[in-house]
Amino acid sequence: MFPVNRIDSPLPESDALTLPAPFLQWFAEKGWRPRAHQLELLSRAEAGESTLLIAPTGAGKTLAGFLPSLVALTRRGKVPPGSPFTGIHTLYISPLKALAVDIERNLMKPVAEMGLPVRIENRTGDTPPGKRQRQKLYPPDILLTTPEQLALLIADGEAERFFKDLRYVVLDELHSLVTSKRGHLLSLGLARLRRLAPDLQTIGLSATVAEPMDLQRWLVAQSEEQENHAGLITVAGGAKPEISILRTDEHVPWAGHSARYAIADVYTAIKDHGTTLLFVNTRSQAEMLFQELWTINDDNLPIALHHGSLDVAQRRKVEAAMSENRLRAVVATSTLDLGIDWGDVDLVVHVGAPKGASRLAQRIGRANHRMDEPSRAILVPANRFEVMECQAALDANYIGAQDTPPVGRGALDVLAQHVLGIACAKPFDAVELHREITSAAPYMDLSWETFERIVDFVATGGYALRTYERYARIRKTKDGLWRVSNPMVAQQYRLNVGTIVESPMLNVRMVKRNARGSLGRGGMTLGKVEEYFLEMLSPGDTFLFSGKVVRFEGIRENECLVSQAFSFDPKVPSYAGGKFPLSTYLAAQVRKMLADPTGRASLPDQVRDWLALQKDVSMLPREDELLIETFPRGSRHYMVIYAFEGRLAHQTLGMLLTRRLDRAGLKPLGFVATDYSLAVWGLDDLSSAFRARQPSLAQLFDEDMLGDDLEAWLNESFLLKRTFRNCAVIAGLIDQRHPGKEKTGRQITVSADLIYDVLRAHEPDHILLEATRNDAATGLLDIGRLGSMLKRIKGHITHRRLDHISPLAIPVMLEIGKEVIHGEAHDFLLSEAADDLMNEAMGAGHDG
Repeated sequence: MFPVNRIDSPLPESDALTLPAPFLQWFAEKGWRPRAHQLELLSRAEAGESTLLIAPTGAGKTLAGFLPSLVALTRRGKVPPGSPFTGIHTLYISPLKALAVDIERNLMKPVAEMGLPVRIENRTGDTPPGKRQRQKLYPPDILLTTPEQLALLIADGEAERFFKDLRYVVLDELHSLVTSKRGHLLSLGLARLRRLAPDLQTIGLSATVAEPMDLQRWLVAQSEEQENHAGLITVAGGAKPEISILRTDEHVPWAGHSARYAIADVYTAIKDHGTTLLFVNTRSQAEMLFQELWTINDDNLPIALHHGSLDVAQRRKVEAAMSENRLRAVVATSTLDLGIDWGDVDLVVHVGAPKGASRLAQRIGRANHRMDEPSRAILVPANRFEVMECQAALDANYIGAQDTPPVGRGALDVLAQHVLGIACAKPFDAVELHREITSAAPYMDLSWETFERIVDFVATGGYALRTYERYARIRKTKDGLWRVSNPMVAQQYRLNVGTIVESPMLNVRMVKRNARGSLGRGGMTLGKVEEYFLEMLSPGDTFLFSGKVVRFEGIRENECLVSQAFSFDPKVPSYAGGKFPLSTYLAAQVRKMLADPTGRASLPDQVRDWLALQKDVSMLPREDELLIETFPRGSRHYMVIYAFEGRLAHQTLGMLLTRRLDRAGLKPLGFVATDYSLAVWGLDDLSSAFRARQPSLAQLFDEDMLGDDLEAWLNESFLLKRTFRNCAVIAGLIDQRHPGKEKTGRQITVSADLIYDVLRAHEPDHILLEATRNDAATGLLDIGRLGSMLKRIKGHITHRRLDHISPLAIPVMLEIGKEVIHGEAHDFLLSEAADDLMNEAMGAGHDG
């Protein structure tokens, strides 16, 4: 938990001058010496400086972060019973509940061994209500909590009393907090804390940072006069991790994400090591891998599963068993990415590509949690493109490259939630609150006009909704202050605080049209589909589901309505990939690897042979080049685009390209997108159209597609409606929870759809519609990345007209019209289809 340097001599006099006697005695008894960066952070904290500490895993960041608090509380001494109320001294913010619990467990041990007069408690969503109430009345010295709990605490009427003595806020794994809406909410909470406790200092802890200055600014108050930033301590060194890509005699699949081919090799690695942590990118992958390992677990090794959908008691049981070294392996998602200290984990296995160099570094750091000893990791690519991605991530790790996303502008729906929370605590003055909010780095450019619109939204719901009393959550009093309209508003806020909105599953219901052409009400339920898939569809699209070709009719309440379709060419806008899109950095490295023969030298023979055949049959694109291949197959004509920009940008590109092709009379039937490429298909010969420049490829891929085409598609699709629902929930326009009950996803969707339609019709410039478009552009659509790609490829588009499919196109072609089939049958069918495609590719030629 607290790595230090082992010594054979007493602490130097400079250390003795810094640390109180109990610390000196404890270090002496252990034979340890604190590290230089731990003492430097203590020195800076005692000088009143907020600081960002960037250090590799195992360097003792946590001890460094808490050392100023422990020293200050030791010098203060125990508060006598009956003394005046003393608020909390230190607030520790964790991105994960599990991390807060782990830190408490590990921090209590040295505090008890030194006999320090320090009370430590945690407060998360799992903390019983009685304990939370007691904490507000009798606060501990150090409170370990999450961003959501901080929002609740500052929205309490006793917030000033509770935080008046706050000295330090320690923010762990800061890089993972600041780039999301949780980070935006936290930044606003910090701005409020700085007003309640003007002498507050912040300490940021992080292991993986691409742009440290972004985090340094985030940690301190900003002002119109100057840009402020915290100090920086960077710890170099640490043993380089030992990372390898799984070498196997098994056939590496062309496509898919299960990595089922490697289960036997993974199980062997588990048997050969003491404790193994296996990371995947999605919960469904975690469930599949866990079941596969149990199936071949002939040695009855204790193997556990950990992800966010599991019951909290089950998760805590797994965490406790891991900390006590009672497990040989744990299969986990991002719930165990961060900070949790399991020094006896001696191997990390990453199943599937990591999607980011920084994410890989973070996960590898869970093994051998000691700075001076190397972490060991095995990467298990699920398909052949992922082999290249894993190699790029491995290379990035060795050179220390980072690709953490930038700190974005603060979200408007989060701001609306915060404004209501402030009113729940006590009445506020709008001018003062605007000044406070713009001191938070994500909101430093927030204009007064936009802030006024947010306040008006919280007060009325906006122009189109102001006649409804339930949207009037705050009101302005005679003294010019804004206060909550009634106590029920504050109660509802506390039940619904937070920025995490689960994406629901929708029933797929088969309906028929009556004689008048209207859709019927009844019909058979075919199953459930995740909403993100339906967001990409427009009415009339056809897709495969439950073994049938169905026509998408629309969404009614919380159901997807489909009708029987008789098309042999189902239009299937879909995409394959894990939960995370491929990072810009890794995408660039994969493009570089394809263009440079020396970069491909370290790849397995199977992959090198595949790429060599691609070069013979067609070509491998240069680093700055967009390769487009067209070829016929059966009754269809295909266009495959190798953009390597991640699935989000590709699916948006696919939607816009099919619109343009349709307008040109080329009858596109659909597309499929992966992290690496995009395939579009239709009935007409695309090659001939491009050769006749009707349209030209330069016109087809012009940047203007992000203008009217994008607007028209957004207005037709359900994507904005679904994005609006999330914004409306976060902004408090729609409550998920009421006292004693919780709204179903269906009820939330119905409410959101009604409000969305009203606002689109009567107030198209509503602040929540603006927030919705901002979210769609930066999240689900990845407009910025797509725009950068269109700029990059201008004048660098190469078209290869082929007679047959190329080897490089096989992975994306295998995704077309693919029905979800689980287990070995899926792998067998995929392998059989891949063999057929490869046989075709072997005879391919071109005249591009």
